[in-house]
Amino acid sequence: MRLPDPALVVLVGASGSGKSTWATARYRAAEIVSSDALRGVVGSGEHDLDASADAFTMLEQVVAARLGRGLTTVVDTLGTDAARRRRWLDAARAAGLPTVAVVLATPAAVCRSRNAARDRPVPARVLTSQLAGVAAAATQLPAEGWHVVRVAPEETAPERDEVVTEPPLDRGTGLRGVVLQLSRFPAEGDLLAWLRDVADAAEAAGLAGIALMDHLIQIPQVGRAWDPIPEPWVTLGALAASTTRLQLGTLVTPVTFREPGITAKAAATLSALSGGRAFVGVGAGWWEREHAAYGLGFPSGRERLDALERGVELMRALWAPGTKPYAGRRVSLPETTSYPRPVGRIPVIVGGGGVRSLRIAARLGDGCNVPSDDNGLAKVEHYLELVRAQGRDVSEVHATVLDLPLVGSDRDDVWARVERHRGRTAAAAFAAGHHAGTAAEHADRLARLAERGVTTAFVAPVGLATADEVFALAPLASAFG
Repeated sequence: MRLPDPALVVLVGASGSGKSTWATARYRAAEIVSSDALRGVVGSGEHDLDASADAFTMLEQVVAARLGRGLTTVVDTLGTDAARRRRWLDAARAAGLPTVAVVLATPAAVCRSRNAARDRPVPARVLTSQLAGVAAAATQLPAEGWHVVRVAPEETAPERDEVVTEPPLDRGTGLRGVVLQLSRFPAEGDLLAWLRDVADAAEAAGLAGIALMDHLIQIPQVGRAWDPIPEPWVTLGALAASTTRLQLGTLVTPVTFREPGITAKAAATLSALSGGRAFVGVGAGWWEREHAAYGLGFPSGRERLDALERGVELMRALWAPGTKPYAGRRVSLPETTSYPRPVGRIPVIVGGGGVRSLRIAARLGDGCNVPSDDNGLAKVEHYLELVRAQGRDVSEVHATVLDLPLVGSDRDDVWARVERHRGRTAAAAFAAGHHAGTAAEHADRLARLAERGVTTAFVAPVGLATADEVFALAPLASAFG
């Protein structure tokens, strides 16, 4: 396909990614509408952030005027504001112009190096946020209806007559793969530093994300009651500032801990802060002890499942566009005023393999989460059948498993770890229960799960304690293709 001309061309890239260079090599200066240049017109210079509001007001006027006249218009901004993109897209379509998004897929290290060499570099935390926003936007653009051209610095930039059209991505694509579940935390030392080291290692290893358990007391399956277990939504906010690519969420938040509307607010805020990298694992809750210890009610199983179904519906209502009233099957709201809105769709993963939990996941959620054993895989197959019965496409949902592997560097290390962690359980039984093996062996096993319909593995390795152990999980990242 030929890159159309005239057209609306929107550049998407962080500071230092090369947007302006790419544009000026291909278009006349009059065709490029740059927010930086307009800051120089209405303010004291390109870096006069106090002039940003006036600059963007002018930018919108110029873009609207050019599109209204059917002229090629190249918008040179970060390109990460979904609302602005929608306005430009609608205006271009109204004018009968094709729409192209050019994503500058420049590595973060290159952007940071270029930024550091500037006279007025963007603050590091701001650049990190921009990179996250660009990554999120890149996944949203095809579904919004843009033709997408990707440009990387090591590639020959596409000539004006080249275009690459990408198929729309299914929702929640970023969650697919191997997600590290953190369930144990150091009792001493700097917790935030440990979390940052672990997150850095997870990104370097190519893992898809990090999930945190939502418990008020450490559960006996993992550790002692007095072992630390931080509040997850606060902790996820810290991880959002320390990462650029990882999906972040809970596995799972009980609806009995906090009203689902408050969880919806927390998740939407995390999505806004992270550039659309939030997901929500939600369940009915199961451990009565922690509820009693914190003064929380613990209704019957049926009542908790009722609350789960209501909670998922309520969160969806609050994340939808607009502030209109909502009346659904279990939820009625006088308004849905909840800002900031999430960046893109927040995947909701329903934890629990019971019949009703799977039905709730199939009707309202984006996925289910069950154990990775044979019984769990049978539940995966049943869940996918329920999804089809709802008239939904199984390619649009997540069939996820919780996997508790014991990972060693070689056979000797594997069995040394078995002995260290098995307690009173027989060594052979403990090893079999945790699929004890090397990372490569676990990658092969997870790949077989993928063949059974599993899309995401939440992996909580036995005894995980250091960032080096997280980095050693890198072979697992290829299990889901």
